[in-house]
Amino acid sequence: MMHLTLYWGKNVTLLVDSWKTDSWLSYLLTLLACFLFSSFYQYMEDRRVHFRSLSSSSTTAVPLLPKYQRSAKFATAVLFGVNSAIGYLLMLALMSFNGGVFLAVFWGLAVGYLFFRLIDDEEPWGVIDNACACA
Repeated sequence: MMHLTLYWGKNVTLLVDSWKTDSWLSYLLTLLACFLFSSFYQYMEDRRVHFRSLSSSSTTAVPLLPKYQRSAKFATAVLFGVNSAIGYLLMLALMSFNGGVFLAVFWGLAVGYLFFRLIDDEEPWGVIDNACACA
């Protein structure tokens, strides 16, 4: 049965029919997976922003490495695709409407931001020209 309101309980079907929790151990492992996956999302976003800054650096600053810039642009595109897929999977996990899954994803994103993205304020690749969250 699919819930259409937020509920609390250990019985969750997450993403696919074969991922069902029926015990507290399987539920806690699922919450741990959601936490780690959402923290990994923040790490991948940090890497994407880093490669984006590398690919947008001017060719006059690095005249001997134009191939490196093309590789950085390709890596930025791949990381954007992977990060988008992870973000959509997290959104679909939240659509299970389980309170524990919601909190695990929320705290995973917050802790991931703390460990991986908050450091960007001190490093040069943390500056982004576009303030849009979807860019």
